[in-house]
Amino acid sequence: MTDGQQTEEREEAAPAAAEAASRRARFGTLPERVRPEQTVETKPATAPDPARDRYDVHEWLIRYCG
Repeated sequence: MTDGQQTEEREEAAPAAAEAASRRARFGTLPERVRPEQTVETKPATAPDPARDRYDVHEWLIRYCG
């Protein structure tokens, strides 16, 4: 290797080291841990509507022919 090639390698290594340092500063640590209790939203259940399951003689007309 000549001195010119070594100088070029050092010049290329300096920006690469600076880029690596900026990446490490930005992405070097993990975010805070999120517990499963914090990720689930709970909502109280409501009572089912009894009219929903009631039989209607004409419902098949509306559902299948309408």
